[in-house]
Amino acid sequence: MDEITLALAKGRTAEHAINFLEQAGYTFPDLLSNNRKLIFFDQEYTVKLILVKADDVPTYVEKGAADIGIAGKDHILEAGADIYEILDLKLGECQFVISGKPDTDLNSNNKVVIASKYPEVAKRHFKKQGIPAELIKLNGSVELAPLIGLSDVIVDIMETGATLRENGLVVLDQIEAISTRLIVNKASFTTKSKDIHTFINNLKRVME
Repeated sequence: MDEITLALAKGRTAEHAINFLEQAGYTFPDLLSNNRKLIFFDQEYTVKLILVKADDVPTYVEKGAADIGIAGKDHILEAGADIYEILDLKLGECQFVISGKPDTDLNSNNKVVIASKYPEVAKRHFKKQGIPAELIKLNGSVELAPLIGLSDVIVDIMETGATLRENGLVVLDQIEAISTRLIVNKASFTTKSKDIHTFINNLKRVME
């Protein structure tokens, strides 16, 4: 059996995924005891797990540095990577939404100024809708942008909507459902087909 390399997004995705992987029979004894190490092996040395930034997972998988990856759909969409999206793990479910002040009109022909951590997702959506748009890339606290006049709206993921409500913003439109997905490098899917299918089937059994 060949070893397969799994790129896992750090943070909340990792917290959800580790428990899921353990249920599927993949335990990484050193993972929780060492918060500086970045490479771990499961007990059977069949899976090498590498911890990377969430938005880098699609790149590691696309370039073949990892055979498979576990990452949020938001980061997969933003990266636009040439990979296979194989399985929806139903973890961390939320929504990509457009939000703004309650009186914001998205149906006029005027250009909309959008602030987002996900400019590629926003650009593709507004282009598809035929709405002229100007993108502003922000790395955090995007809800602030329409409140101080930096943008008309924001495009971001929404889990409960609490932050929007506390800042007087509302959802103007929904773009897409988001959750944690299993992605696979296209070449590895052929060269390590048996091992990757075994891994996928073990995850599927947890979901049944």
